[in-house]
Amino acid sequence: MYGRILVVDDEHNQRRSLSIALQLEGFEVFEAEDGESALRKLQAIEVDVAIIDLMMPGLNGLDLSRRIRFRYPNVSIVLTSAYQLTEKQLSLSGLDSIAFVSKPYCLDALSGFLKGKIDKVRKTAHA
Repeated sequence: MYGRILVVDDEHNQRRSLSIALQLEGFEVFEAEDGESALRKLQAIEVDVAIIDLMMPGLNGLDLSRRIRFRYPNVSIVLTSAYQLTEKQLSLSGLDSIAFVSKPYCLDALSGFLKGKIDKVRKTAHA
């Protein structure tokens, strides 16, 4: 197992396909169908990275990211969407240090990115 990832997406097929692909890449993957269930999962399990869909009903990706950042500062956050976000938009939302990956994603690039993010967090934690 390379790391623990929480995939948060209200679209079942998107969430399942990403979860399965990441499991095949060696990650332990957990799923949540919305922001509230993601927060409940984070109370029960420890993850390295949360991959969060931007556009979800109820608690959207930006609001969920803010809550996770406040409650679980050691969890790295990756926002994802078919809509493009610029660094300026993320900065204006107060989330400029959060990564953004557009859909559809290249699995090899996403996997490498996640492994690098997890390595960086683990090195910082042990320093």
